[in-house]
Amino acid sequence: MTTKISFQNVSKSFELTSQNAFVALQNLNLDIEDGEFITVVGPSGCGKSTAMNIAAGLTAPSSGQVLVDDVTVRGPGPERGVIFQQYALFPWLTVRENVEFGLKIAGLPKEERRRIADHFIALVGLTDFSDSLPKTLSGGMKQRCAIARAYAVNPKILLMDEPFGALDALTRVQLQDQLLTMWSKERRTVMFITHDVDEAVYLASRVVVMAARPGRLYKIIPVDLPFPRTEEVRLSPEFAELRNQVWRAVYHPASH
Repeated sequence: MTTKISFQNVSKSFELTSQNAFVALQNLNLDIEDGEFITVVGPSGCGKSTAMNIAAGLTAPSSGQVLVDDVTVRGPGPERGVIFQQYALFPWLTVRENVEFGLKIAGLPKEERRRIADHFIALVGLTDFSDSLPKTLSGGMKQRCAIARAYAVNPKILLMDEPFGALDALTRVQLQDQLLTMWSKERRTVMFITHDVDEAVYLASRVVVMAARPGRLYKIIPVDLPFPRTEEVRLSPEFAELRNQVWRAVYHPASH
């Protein structure tokens, strides 16, 4: 396997006062393989989002570096798509126009933009809402639009920061399945931040457990469950055992 993202001794501190600093992340070393789906879970303040923001190029590390394809990350790049918990759609643009936005910026002709956008809109099940504005969509539909927009510009990496955190339980499960279906077809490298232990196990090939104060890597738990993931997998004894293993790691005293 080829390493796609490499965190190398990454630390990040935020200055609170001239005398005081908050260590959000300390000496994180983590390699994510090309095409791998990893989830990152841990208590509040463990540096999950900070690590993702550094990988996205949205903030710089205080020390260490993140490499993508052996190149140091120094800012955002088109090879990294970012999806946040907030939907971040342009409210004045339709679903199709939102999905086409990055393609338009890239200078693709109108016909090509539409073909690509319609493909990913269909993949997330929003074809009937292509001409709708975001205000007419449910929360789950908005997030599906955001996922389609991220995929449309053909990033090699998807960085997802609790994208389903604001959704109801049923919609969340449906979008987990839809995301895995897209991942199996498009096979991007995914780093997915979550607070939900069940979600972390269900989606991932490996679960990265972080510890807090300071934020640091605590444990990596391989998820030896078959893809595609199904309801039977979710209800299996093997899933329950892995969930309990991750749960114990997340809430172990050493992780706080």
